[in-house]
Amino acid sequence: MPLPASLLFSSVLLAAANTATPTVVAADGILCDLTRTLVGNQANVICLIKPGTDPHSMALRPADRQTLAKAKIVLLNGYNLTPALNKIRTPGTVVKVGNIAVPNNSAKDPHIWHDPANVIAMANTVASSLKPLFDANGDAAIDQRRAKADRVLASLGSWIGQQVATVPENQRVVVTGHRTYDFLAKRYGVRELPVLDDYTTGGTLRPSSLSAISKSIKASGSKAIFPESLPPSKTMRRISRSSGVPIAKQVPFGDGQAPGKSLVQTATSNVCIFVNAQGGSCDQESASQLQKRWSAI
Repeated sequence: MPLPASLLFSSVLLAAANTATPTVVAADGILCDLTRTLVGNQANVICLIKPGTDPHSMALRPADRQTLAKAKIVLLNGYNLTPALNKIRTPGTVVKVGNIAVPNNSAKDPHIWHDPANVIAMANTVASSLKPLFDANGDAAIDQRRAKADRVLASLGSWIGQQVATVPENQRVVVTGHRTYDFLAKRYGVRELPVLDDYTTGGTLRPSSLSAISKSIKASGSKAIFPESLPPSKTMRRISRSSGVPIAKQVPFGDGQAPGKSLVQTATSNVCIFVNAQGGSCDQESASQLQKRWSAI
């Protein structure tokens, strides 16, 4: 006996609902590119923060709230990278990826992705978090892409070590305004000197602070100062004049995914900017090969 039209229509709606492409929000840091790489076309991945945007000062827009209301899963970097997202409202599951992937983070530093080993842990956390959205075939496809991503990220980790090794040992220091590259520094034997964090209170640059900062920079062996962006702030220009150490001609992007670049391109670009400014030699060809492998996942 054929099904009544009403039941047939309901069955069609239920089947459509079960096969609908889920919406996943990857909010901040490098999660957007990482999540899109893992899910392929299995989910609609929406990024709340555009590459190149400062996550620390992000404010939720009405459109962002509408997106959150439709999300099945919201992936946050965690460790307070984006204060505006600490109390979001969404019917979906909220996952603080960094807190799970890198639990041993006593300083609560949110910039965990500067060590590729942490990105591998983040990829595994994201893949696990996404599994409830898909059937066995979908889960298997994500696992296959995750395994490929892990291999590229492991190669990236080795590549960074090789580039840093070209810098004279007494020049392996990155002078910044605020602490950003601590995870990279600890893994690769680089000293990070976040002068405003270490020598000022509330970012106020007093004459005594300027004197102490200048002495520290001169003694560090650094050949350049890396501000957060260009043109540098008046404070960073004062520090440069006082110390006699120039502002770098290019600056790394420390707060997530750089504009127009993948997470792998962001990482290799950051490292090359640092290495070349500090007297080393960065291998651009091998960096391009890493990006090709990442794009092919």
